Amino acid sequence: MSSFMELALQEAARAGVRGEVPVGAVLVEAATGVVLASAGNETEALTDPTAHAEIMVLRAAAAKVRTPRLEACDLYVTLEPCAMCAAAISFARIRRLYFGAYDPKGGAVEHGPRFFTQPTCHHRPELYGGIEEQRASALLKEFFASRR
Repeated sequence: MSSFMELALQEAARAGVRGEVPVGAVLVEAATGVVLASAGNETEALTDPTAHAEIMVLRAAAAKVRTPRLEACDLYVTLEPCAMCAAAISFARIRRLYFGAYDPKGGAVEHGPRFFTQPTCHHRPELYGGIEEQRASALLKEFFASRR
C-alpha cells in the first residue's frame, strides 16, 4: 500500500514542478496490484477546471479497461478529494479510497459536505485518510509558500 502512495506523491511532486497544485493520484487493480493509471493535477496545462489528479486517473483507467465502473480498484490520492472528485469516485464505484493530507477548506470526504455520508450517495468506498499525511501536506505548503 505505501508504495502506491509513494507513486502518488511522486506524481504530486511532478505536478508541482509543472506549476500545478501538487496533488497526485494512482489507481490500482486491487486483486493484482497492477497500476492502471497515475497522474498529477493538470488544470493549468489543460485549462480544464476538472483536470484534478483523481479525475485524470479515473478517465484513463476507465478507457483502459473499457468500463466506467472500477469496482475492483483502489484509489490513492495525496489530498482529501473535493466534492467533484468524491462524486466521480462514487460514480466509478471505487472499492477503497486512500488519501494523504486532510483538506478542511476544500475536502469533501471528512470535511465540508462529507459526500459519502449523504443519502443521495449511491456508492461509498472504504475510506483511509492520513496516509503519508505529513509528506503530502509538506508538498502543498511548500508549493503555496513559494507563490506568496
